[in-house]
This record gives sequence, structure tokens and C-alpha cells, in this order.
Amino acid sequence: MKIHEKYIKRCIEIAKNGLGSTRPNPMVGCVIVHDDIIIGEGFTSPYGGNHAEVNAITSVKNESLLKHSTLYVTLEPCSHFGKTPPCSDLIIKHNIPNVVIGCMDDNPEVAGKGIEKLKSEGCQVILGVLEAECKSHHKRFFTFHNKKRPYIILKWAESADGFIAPKSRLQQKPVWITNEASRQLVHKWRTEEHAILVGTTTVLEDNPSLTVRGWTGHNPIRIVLDKTRKLSKTHKIFNDESKTMVISSDEINFDSNVARQVCDFLFKNHIQSVIIEGGTTTLQTFINEKLWDEVRLFKGPILFKEGVKAPNFKGTLISEKTLNDDLLQYYKNEL
Repeated sequence: MKIHEKYIKRCIEIAKNGLGSTRPNPMVGCVIVHDDIIIGEGFTSPYGGNHAEVNAITSVKNESLLKHSTLYVTLEPCSHFGKTPPCSDLIIKHNIPNVVIGCMDDNPEVAGKGIEKLKSEGCQVILGVLEAECKSHHKRFFTFHNKKRPYIILKWAESADGFIAPKSRLQQKPVWITNEASRQLVHKWRTEEHAILVGTTTVLEDNPSLTVRGWTGHNPIRIVLDKTRKLSKTHKIFNDESKTMVISSDEINFDSNVARQVCDFLFKNHIQSVIIEGGTTTLQTFINEKLWDEVRLFKGPILFKEGVKAPNFKGTLISEKTLNDDLLQYYKNEL
């Protein structure tokens, strides 16, 4: 493995420790190497705290080594003042001579300015090491800033015969298609995303709380599409465990381009990523308007024979795995 790629891979690995806690900042990873030995590393602290470069530099016990070291980072160091001072200034202050960057930050406030500042002070800068992997790692941040919408994950579970719900049910609660391990994984995913979205029918039929259980982490912001505001405040989605936003006909026009309008609404409310958990009408709306990035599809062994058909979509299968008797497939939208 090429030496630069080895350390950028490590940057990506440790950056994932910030998943779900750094927004609106990206979850950056940083490693500092001296004589092929890692002497410092860090990842982005929760919003308002230190950036990855600061945490990595402050973790170095012998600061005199910094002026003979190489700093690796997944994303271009910032060059502007926000909640914290510019990371590029700190790198320059410590006379770190070599900086290797995974990908450029095309946020207009940065967009090459950090690299220019480093080069102007004599730093040797290498850009684009494992660029595709770094861009994928920062997919939520880039989608929000470049496409002006949240990163969108569609998730559902379907029976072996292609239904997401039976024709009828006896109680107002979910009919489980997947096993406990799969359901726990879904709760882990909820901690990783900014928001979770469902339609009115899902709330009326399942009465979900859409919070995190069986996993440690933050509850996502709950968003429900409720055209006529028919939902009662007695539904679990309106409890005080997390914030809930209602999108009704007061916010958007439900006659056309619903998904696009929802994306615009979420962007204006600074929602960086959303996992959409159903039902079929809501999911199909985003599929039809081609406004999705990932599909995470569980296929359980249960047979319904008739019921609510699962969404119909076209995507590229990226990977699949089994969780006991469930099959989990990951797709991405190539459009």
C-alpha cells in the first residue's frame, strides 16, 4: 500500500468517531506522522468544539517533532473563522512542513483557500489522496452544500414476497418483518443521521416514536408529512423525547414535486441528512423524483401473500449481507 494512502485510510477510520455529532461541520479525521510513526491523531469534536487538526496537533506529546512531520487529513483545512480559529493558521504556526489532503472542501468559505494559505507559507501540499473514498466519507456534507438538500437514505423492510405490510392488522403497532439484530442496526443508523422522516399513514398505523432504543446516541429530529394536520398530539411522534417538525399544506404544495419541496424545506432548516422510513407512498415519492442517495433494504423470510407492496426502484447494488435470517442490501443512486 502506498504510504500516503495508508495514513489517509487511518484518517477516514478515526473520523467515523464523529458520525452524528459534528454537524453542521464535516466529520474530519487527521493523523500526524514523524519518521513513519503516528505521533498524533484526532477527529472533529461535537459542534462548537475543536476541529480534527486541532485535536491531532494537541495530542502530540513532543511538539518539537511537528516541524519535521507530515499532517494527513481527509478534508482541506479551513481558512476562515467560525466557532473556532482557522486550522490552516494552526498548521502554519507549528511549522508543519508537509500536508496531505484527501479532498478539497468546496464550501465557498474554504474552496481551496486553505490550500493556498498553506502553500504561501511554504508548506508542501499533496491533494487528492484516496479522493473518492474521502468524498464518499464526507457525502452528507458535500450533498448539503453542493446539491442544496439533505443526504437522503431510503430504508424499508419487505417480506419475502415483496410486501412492506400485511393487508390488515389487529393493532396500531408495527408488524415486524425483520429480526432483532436488524432492528437494532436501524436504531444505530438513526443516531448517525440528522433527521428521520415518515408520512401520515405510518404514524396512524404504527404510532412509532422514531427515537433510538437499544443503542446509545442522539435521537434524530422527527419529520412527518401531514398534509391536512390530521395527526393528534397524542401520537408518540409528538412526545418530548426529540424535536418534531410537521410539513403540511401550510409549508408546501402537495399537488406536485412534493419531494423537491420537502428537500427545499429541510435545506432551509439546515437538515444535513435524513433517513426516510416509509411508508410506500412517501418512499415512492422520493424515488419517482429521483431525490435519493442510498437505499437500505431488508428482506425478511416472512410471507404476507397480500398487503402493501414495497416501493419500486432502480439503483446500483453496492453490497449485501445477512443478519441471521434477514438479507440487507445497500443500493446507491447513480443519477
